[in-house]
Amino acid sequence: MAEQTRTIVVTGASRGIGHALAARFAAAGHRVAGLSRSGTAPEGVLAIACDITDADAIDAAFTRVEEELGKVEVLVANAGVTDDTLLLRMTDEQFEKVLDTNLTSGFRLARRAARPMVRARWGRMIFLSSVVGMLGSGGQVNYAAAKSGLVGMARSLTRELGSRGITANVVAPGFIETDMTDALSEDQVKDYKARIPAGRLGGVDDVAGAVEFLASDAASYISGAIIPVDGGLGMGH
Repeated sequence: MAEQTRTIVVTGASRGIGHALAARFAAAGHRVAGLSRSGTAPEGVLAIACDITDADAIDAAFTRVEEELGKVEVLVANAGVTDDTLLLRMTDEQFEKVLDTNLTSGFRLARRAARPMVRARWGRMIFLSSVVGMLGSGGQVNYAAAKSGLVGMARSLTRELGSRGITANVVAPGFIETDMTDALSEDQVKDYKARIPAGRLGGVDDVAGAVEFLASDAASYISGAIIPVDGGLGMGH
């Protein structure tokens, strides 16, 4: 049976994993809006400039999506930032900025997305975490805390909204070839590959495939789950 087309919002759609996700959904025939600070997104995607740390900006973006594409049925909260430094050097501002963008914004997006999903009694919320959220990483206390927090959020949303046909899941990528990993040295990449049972870094399509599945009708009985896309690095956490 053919998959029903849906209205999908992807945050952080200007580059990397978010860009690949938005493009993949659009290629499959879905109605896709890509939110980013720059307001850029792949061809065939409704590009909207949005600061996801601002609840009013999120509301305005969703209102535009509803007017142009229809009620949002799938939320993919992908946008994130890093600001790495060791604990004793990390400022409150560095900690709070990363938490605000990577975790609190997930709450803001979920709160706004839930309204039409509850009325429709159908919805998918997918949060992009990281292997770091479960394994930890020196110099990333802020990032790891935010990414692990998404797990508790998704599981609480599952308990609140599960009876309304809404699922909430977490995809936890490992080391994926993006602009961020391009900045790594050859020795760093070699070290990471040695720790990954698959023996390679992942590609954005590896992550997109998992997200696409969780957004589908086939995943209706999966909720509150962590789906690792890390080549075995975290061994399922």
